[in-house]
Amino acid sequence: MSKVIFQIEGAASVEIQCNNGDNLLELARRANVAIDAPCSGNGSCGKCRVRLVEGTVDSIPTRHISEEEYAEGWRLSCNSRVCGDCTVFVPDIASAYQSRMKTADLSSPEEVAIFEEAQQQLKASGIAFTNGFRAVQLRMDMPTPEDTMPDNERLTRAVEQALGVSHVQIPYTVMAGLAHTLRENGFAVTVKGELRGDTFVCMALSGCEDTALVGCAIDIGTTTVSMVLLDLETGKILAKGSSGNGQIRYGADVINRIIEQGKPGGRKKLQDAIVKETLSPILANLCRSAGISARSILRLCVGANTTMNHLLVGVDAQSVRMDPYIPSFFGWEGLLAGDLHLPANPLAPVIIAPNIGSYVGGDITAGTLASGIWDRDEMSLFIDLGTNGEIVFGNRDFLMSCACSAGPAFEGGDISCGMRATDGAIEACTIDRVTMEPQLTIVGDAGQRPVGICGSGIIDIISELYRCGIVNAKGLFVREGDRVRRDAHGMGRYVIADADKSETGREISINEVDIDNFIRAKGAIFSAIDTLLSSVDMTVEMIDRVYVAGGIGSGINMKNAVNIGMFPDVELEKFHYIGNSSLTGAYAMVLGDAAAEKCAEVASNMTYLELSTHPGYMDSFVAACFLPHTDARLFPHSRQEG
Repeated sequence: MSKVIFQIEGAASVEIQCNNGDNLLELARRANVAIDAPCSGNGSCGKCRVRLVEGTVDSIPTRHISEEEYAEGWRLSCNSRVCGDCTVFVPDIASAYQSRMKTADLSSPEEVAIFEEAQQQLKASGIAFTNGFRAVQLRMDMPTPEDTMPDNERLTRAVEQALGVSHVQIPYTVMAGLAHTLRENGFAVTVKGELRGDTFVCMALSGCEDTALVGCAIDIGTTTVSMVLLDLETGKILAKGSSGNGQIRYGADVINRIIEQGKPGGRKKLQDAIVKETLSPILANLCRSAGISARSILRLCVGANTTMNHLLVGVDAQSVRMDPYIPSFFGWEGLLAGDLHLPANPLAPVIIAPNIGSYVGGDITAGTLASGIWDRDEMSLFIDLGTNGEIVFGNRDFLMSCACSAGPAFEGGDISCGMRATDGAIEACTIDRVTMEPQLTIVGDAGQRPVGICGSGIIDIISELYRCGIVNAKGLFVREGDRVRRDAHGMGRYVIADADKSETGREISINEVDIDNFIRAKGAIFSAIDTLLSSVDMTVEMIDRVYVAGGIGSGINMKNAVNIGMFPDVELEKFHYIGNSSLTGAYAMVLGDAAAEKCAEVASNMTYLELSTHPGYMDSFVAACFLPHTDARLFPHSRQEG
């Protein structure tokens, strides 16, 4: 037996006993130590770096660790095996899944405007934002020797009189604390619950001062989780927060996570990573920010892809990735917060936005609802950029959808200096054609030094490198200069910030492998669009509007996205960035019963195209893996300066 001590930057050390020969990354997972491993430990991403402080490990050489770094003790944990007692340092790198949780008492005006605009748009489509949740303050006579009515009947009669209903249900969780709560408050209480026809279902009982009716909208992305608390009466946003998805240490993409959950005990590990390590801490923080009790959360809605939905509820997801790609469920009725052990009212219903295929999930149906394309005459293209790229095309008459495996590049994965769109992320960039010097826009306060590059910044940098003739159509460096440097093998990289100019003390750059990874990601998006349009015998000229969603930054430079061949070359005024549409749709579904019903209707009317079995898709993908494309006629406005 050996002992391994993980020294975690900014946190307490963790000690674990193990056998010689144990893999260091697997050992960290067993000890619940978060090490970023987007490739799930196959050695391809190079992000699971740790530094050996004491002892030795058997580590396989890798191109991701230079000779200088190796001498300093840096190793890839996935390539290292324990061979005795040792101590390793785990850095809090920006790309790690546990990157700092962001919580805000109120959303920014821009974010509030997105929710309000979607709400107004849905109202214009005839969707009323009403629900049956009520909070009723009651003052009842106290029992006496002459008045021996039991507590449940006393409460039932008071509710019937206050709300004019014929039936009252008191579930076990309320009944269990009924006697204590009534007597503690002198029989003056607030009862919260939901009107369902002529029946009122009691969900919570508390003192008279607690009248908050709160809903919770959740977007579970493969990389990032976002959440809002809202007032169920007014729709006002009470708090908003986000965090990395704790499952990312089991792989950056859904396939690796499905494989991991298929191992003994894997399903519980993946469910705990999202429920206990991610959702519960965000919920607790938002409740503190909003000054409410978690028991006041009476309804939740989740927008997530099909795999994330299966892992959330602890259902085997193997069938999602196996031919003929049939998931265990599309929709789920009757799920409660108590079933998932979420810090909310245990009787709160959890609405899962319906999936429509193995790789087009509820995040897309919720986003399609929010975009409003289902209620328009013009032909609209809806694109959600994430670890999976999902696309919907159509109008009020038809909707076609498909999904492509773009990989985690749009959220900073598979990129050596990639990160989420949080403080320190480079979200926009321009490069001077002559000097090759970059001008950066960085997320955060003024004076914030760069930490890494988020999705929108990667798009800008690659577009600028191509525009300035620094890289060619294959993404290889063809110009030399102070900013272009090469390693011992001749691989080029563009240095965006030297080590002394970055927040982490490490160089921030983008290399040819990064560019190749991103070209494949953008190629997947464009070829999916191309195949979807071809399937209904249409061309890009027939697109009237393009809605782009996803939390890859404060917004995408659409011109740059077209310049590298990620989006079709249509007029720029047709593009609209609508932010996190999955969260916006989930917000609408929590607030209004009619919105939830409409989302289910939209999902049932959507046709799913399976790209993996579609003839011609792979040819289209290969053709799109250049800047901007092998067929220059498709991108007449894309240009590279000589």
